[in-house]
Amino acid sequence: MSAPVVARESPHQAEVAELLRGSDAYSRSLYPPDSSYLIDPDQLARPNVRFFVARIDAVAVGCGALVVKGDGTGELKRVYVVDAARGRGIAGRLIDAIEAAARAEGVERLLLETGPLSLPALALYRRCGYRERGPFGDYPDDPLSVFMEKHLG
Repeated sequence: MSAPVVARESPHQAEVAELLRGSDAYSRSLYPPDSSYLIDPDQLARPNVRFFVARIDAVAVGCGALVVKGDGTGELKRVYVVDAARGRGIAGRLIDAIEAAARAEGVERLLLETGPLSLPALALYRRCGYRERGPFGDYPDDPLSVFMEKHLG
């Protein structure tokens, strides 16, 4: 197997739709619909969103997005890796690519929302330097949400 390659791509691809369905199913297995804040492919294709796909041997195995807010902040969204490719550092590579894109766009602080039952994600974000904070944006103060941030300075 080749090393994973992460690049900006369109969210409107059949392989990406499959990844997003997997992400949706994983989220639904952990959280009720009213505590799930996933964004769809049309939202991922907006001009202020940078969408990334991780591939191994040209097969899409992970994805993630940066939503540029325009106020010096950005938000990490839809970071997901298929079960068969987990444990290979792919999510970390996706986050590295997203952070590099954020820095290139002048984003000073990255924010994210995940859930308390998403233990692998929480561990990954903490390893990458994200720290817990209170709710931001339009998110409610939900006990099934964990809010985190990282200063990129």
